[in-house]
Amino acid sequence: MTTIRSKITAIGGTLAYPPIRLRTEVTRKHFCGKWVVVTGASHGIGRALTEKLIAAGANIFLVARSKEDLQLLCTKAKQQGYQAEYHATDLRNREDMELLCQRLKKALPQLDYFFCNAGKSIHRNITDAVNRLHDYDRTMDLNYRALVALSLTLLPALKAGKGRIIYSSSVSTLYPMAPGWSAYHASKSAANAWCETASSEIERSGIRVHVAYLPLVHTAMSDVNEQYCSLPGYSPADAANILLRLCMRKGYCYKPWWAKLSAPIAYLFAPVIRLCYKKIR
Repeated sequence: MTTIRSKITAIGGTLAYPPIRLRTEVTRKHFCGKWVVVTGASHGIGRALTEKLIAAGANIFLVARSKEDLQLLCTKAKQQGYQAEYHATDLRNREDMELLCQRLKKALPQLDYFFCNAGKSIHRNITDAVNRLHDYDRTMDLNYRALVALSLTLLPALKAGKGRIIYSSSVSTLYPMAPGWSAYHASKSAANAWCETASSEIERSGIRVHVAYLPLVHTAMSDVNEQYCSLPGYSPADAANILLRLCMRKGYCYKPWWAKLSAPIAYLFAPVIRLCYKKIR
């Protein structure tokens, strides 16, 4: 019985998370010689994305907190003959953010891709956050304000390169908001709204905006939540392929196939779902 259950779970996981494949020659065609900025580049999805960009021959400007990891990635890129720079900083620190923005303006007169991938996830009930306003400040600063600040800074360079902004969002924002995630969902939803507005405003200048509503991706950040560890999900490499495929196409966003079907239905039954949320808390 256990074996049968395991097989059913595996099949279900494969259906919900089908393999995401992307040939190296395809990425090289789009990214070789291009300038790319990646935030959150030292770990998880950002690191997997950076590795793929290096393999594709891109010139990279990396941003994250871990200086040692950024140095290693840049050294790898330079050894293969590509240009690479990094800026180790905490994007939640507004003074550090200002220094980064000033450097980007000088370093990148033209930019092809900006992957805003750095993010913070936090699960805490509102009643447990009475004395923790900083939870909201930090989450909003990283998930929303960093996107806006860097995008505004990079707009002239993106316009010169007819570049693209790619934001890593969450599929959970497509559904009625679940309890415990007020800080996370508020920040991601704000970023989604900004990207949708930016898409309609700046596309005429040649800049395209994309949003990836990513499902569960098993990273050090997500797997802190023990409930997620045993659930099906994508690897960081799969998520990186999703981001790369998205920005190589004309569509505005990526959504898992099951979200396209279920999210509209979930909102039709939102009152029932909210009632269930109240009963289970």
